[in-house]
Amino acid sequence: MIIEIDGSYGEGGGQLLRSAIALSCITKKPIKVYNIRAKRPNPGLQHQHLTAIKAAVEIANAEVKGLSIGSTSIYFNPREIIGGEYFFDIKTAGSITLVMQTIIPILSFAEKESKVTIIGGTDVPWSPTIDYFRFVVIENLKKIGINANIELIKRGYYPRGGGKVILYVKPIEKINPIIAIKEKKFPL
Repeated sequence: MIIEIDGSYGEGGGQLLRSAIALSCITKKPIKVYNIRAKRPNPGLQHQHLTAIKAAVEIANAEVKGLSIGSTSIYFNPREIIGGEYFFDIKTAGSITLVMQTIIPILSFAEKESKVTIIGGTDVPWSPTIDYFRFVVIENLKKIGINANIELIKRGYYPRGGGKVILYVKPIEKINPIIAIKEKKFPL
């Protein structure tokens, strides 16, 4: 059964797409996302979304249809999550941190540790900066059992990009978000 998701829901941006792709991989359920980024001035997939989905395709050995710049609909069917070494180049100043938002949850469910090199923007408009991601997001993910680390090699700014980051993700040993919230390890 394919889960269909309206990408224009809520604020109608890329976060819904990134979360849907990650959850599809973790649950191994196929999805169709339509109206992707419908509420944006330039709707559809942009370079950072394309790279995030391509990364998920490679990591989860997935089948995908509709993967092109400007596409407003995709079909995504994940298989097995495979840890290891990966390299992804956004080829623009597209946000590295938004690509990591997609792949960290996926790689947390791999059977072995992963090392991912990503080229793109580290400090660009409309996305978390690399420092916020390293010192806030990653630290809070650790509190609920997700073991990820980031090595900043080179910063990349809009409009040029060219930043380089190495992401390390270990498989989850045990995660219980309810206990983490109760113990105030991960305040919402």
